[in-house]
Amino acid sequence: MYIGIDVGGTNLKAGLVDESGHLVAVERTPLDFQSPEQFAAATAHLAAAVARKGSVGPEEIACVGMGLPGAVSHDTILFITNIPMQNVPIVKLFRQHFDVPLLLGNDADCAAVGEFFCGAGRGCQDLAVVTLGTGIGCGLVLGGRLRGGVASSEGGHITICQDGELCNCGRRGCWEQYASATALIRETKAAMAAHPKSLLHELAAQNGVEGKTVFQAAEAGDETALMVCQTYVRFLADGVISLVNMLRPEVVAIGGGVAGAPDALLLEPLRELVNRESYARHGGRSTQVLRAELGNDAGILGAALLQRAI
Repeated sequence: MYIGIDVGGTNLKAGLVDESGHLVAVERTPLDFQSPEQFAAATAHLAAAVARKGSVGPEEIACVGMGLPGAVSHDTILFITNIPMQNVPIVKLFRQHFDVPLLLGNDADCAAVGEFFCGAGRGCQDLAVVTLGTGIGCGLVLGGRLRGGVASSEGGHITICQDGELCNCGRRGCWEQYASATALIRETKAAMAAHPKSLLHELAAQNGVEGKTVFQAAEAGDETALMVCQTYVRFLADGVISLVNMLRPEVVAIGGGVAGAPDALLLEPLRELVNRESYARHGGRSTQVLRAELGNDAGILGAALLQRAI
């Protein structure tokens, strides 16, 4: 048995996973960060709680995997932007409370491992997972092994527009400034300001501007929204094509909230651009562009199964 811990911005989630990759039990708790020591104790107690829920003792747990939204090494949290931890020996601190081997992974890497074993990448050897959220995460499993490392999940910082939008990383023109959910919301608001009669205003009045708002309006026939969607997919394709040209994965799985958009507005035009413009068109192995399958469970399953991919 394995335990995966998914560290989010506001919550901690732990899952007990069996050898077949099935979730046996899940426990959640709010992230109430007070100190690195308290964080280590909270995650260890959560792991112990999910083991108890599944009627499993610590001696039956092969390892615990922890997916974190930042840079990690094999035993240390090197840096997390949104949770104030830097150079924290988390494995040592964790095992003071729950003495089971602990593996660390970036959250996008964990999502890739989850999709590789249990989702869109089942049966392939080379998989790229692109998660569209506040930024863009990119997890890679190549030759059946996680392409790990401190910066392995920073595909969102491929430059696609020289001297373009300023990124939080300090550079300009990064992919995530054009193809993340944050970028899509920004461009939706700009389109609304320029087109006061767009259906976007009616939809935004109901729930505010979300990543899905522009796709809902486009699906209803709004031309302004359709224009935003087409521009967004063009930018998304620029980064995906770069990944395909560099790595030639068998599958690129698109995840995150934006990935729930209708196929006709997102995946179908994205596939058309990738097929038309990547070097695979000249022969060799083509890449399938699929929707990621695991949703919110990708991180927890991937963290649990990290041991199999390293």
